[in-house]
Amino acid sequence: MWNLLKKSDEECRKLRDLLEDSAAARPEAVSIQELSEALSAAAQTHIGACVSCQEAAQDLLATREIFKGVASNSEIERPWFATRVMAAIAARERELSEAASTWLAVPRFASRLALASGALLIVASTWLYERPLSAPSQQAKRGTWPRRNRFLRHRLL
Repeated sequence: MWNLLKKSDEECRKLRDLLEDSAAARPEAVSIQELSEALSAAAQTHIGACVSCQEAAQDLLATREIFKGVASNSEIERPWFATRVMAAIAARERELSEAASTWLAVPRFASRLALASGALLIVASTWLYERPLSAPSQQAKRGTWPRRNRFLRHRLL
């Protein structure tokens, strides 16, 4: 007996879903007969015999009547929301692209900077290597030590 009641409840649940679908498809329907026209013959006989399904259909129609004059929130267009969100997304993308574009220039100039530094180093080292030695000073030729090193000379001797 428990299984029979359970099967009946499931049939009623399926029929209620069908009634809701029928009500969505037929917004002008105002009676149970108009709602059940699109349903199968078995479903129509079940609605005629089952009191709970009749009550569910009446509740559906009453709810529709109550909310007849009320507009749905989904039907109201809200362009300010999409505009605001898209503007925030565009600002964030601009901010990220500016930061990325700043750092994208570094590798491009880094190779040029390394090349210029290397060339400058080679030129400077060849210039220093080929630079002639200055003539020895007159004091070094005479063998005299400069004054400041005189103390060191006496210490060393």
